[in-house]
Amino acid sequence: FMMGMASTVLGTVIAQTIPATRRGEGIGYFSMSSTLGTAIGPFAGIWLMTNFNYQVIFIFTSIVALSCLICGLFIQPPRLKAGHSSADSTSQSTSKLAQYIEPNALPIALIVLLVATCYSGILSFIHFYAKEINLVEAASFFFLMYAFAILLSRPFTGPLMDRKGENIIIYPAIVIMALGILLLSQAQNSVMLLASAALLGFGFGNIQSVCQTIAVKSTTLQRMGLATSTFFIALDAGLGFGPYFLGMLLDQIGYRQLYLFSALLTLSCLVWYYLLHGRKAGKVQPSH
Repeated sequence: FMMGMASTVLGTVIAQTIPATRRGEGIGYFSMSSTLGTAIGPFAGIWLMTNFNYQVIFIFTSIVALSCLICGLFIQPPRLKAGHSSADSTSQSTSKLAQYIEPNALPIALIVLLVATCYSGILSFIHFYAKEINLVEAASFFFLMYAFAILLSRPFTGPLMDRKGENIIIYPAIVIMALGILLLSQAQNSVMLLASAALLGFGFGNIQSVCQTIAVKSTTLQRMGLATSTFFIALDAGLGFGPYFLGMLLDQIGYRQLYLFSALLTLSCLVWYYLLHGRKAGKVQPSH
């Protein structure tokens, strides 16, 4: 609950603080930190569980949470001009849903939901899959390789998006993510497994940040909080409910077939993205 609140508030503060012409770059760096956290976290958790016990894990995470609280005390949110609240922006809206969800962010949120669902199968089942194919040791470095790929690409993709627009990032990223999951489904050795992790970092890692940027750019400054919330609702729904629905498929198919299905579903996002956002974004002249 608190994680959901914090991620929404921080994302909104970042989006409102960054200049509009550099919003892709700024949100890219911000989302890189959260993505790296989800990548390094599992590695640290596995290492602590292997060398210590669950009590040490909870103590460690409590210390990290306390550190975040202390850092949060020094954050100064930007002051918005009086008379332009998000409530005013929706006063003429006939939909009560618009008071909690940003309608303009829903199209890109659907894309986030789909790709997050595909990625959730990797987060949840990679350890069991690695056991099945006898690559447990290599799998312990899977998310570190994923994080390294994000670190390598994010400083370039954010500024590129600001100059050329989101399409130049999203289309290749979706293809790269699909290739990464496809390679994972066919992994026979450590090199293939870690190469798939790198491709996922280049793919999903950049899709996540670009889609968040698209969401906040789709609305006014006063409604960026709702746009950020809409984005994270879709992301968390995909990561949270995805394993449940994908797990149901495991009763009928194996891990390799599941990842192959996920690769195809990811690839289908090319069509969905074009229909929901890409064709309109291609007609808009990016900021210089």
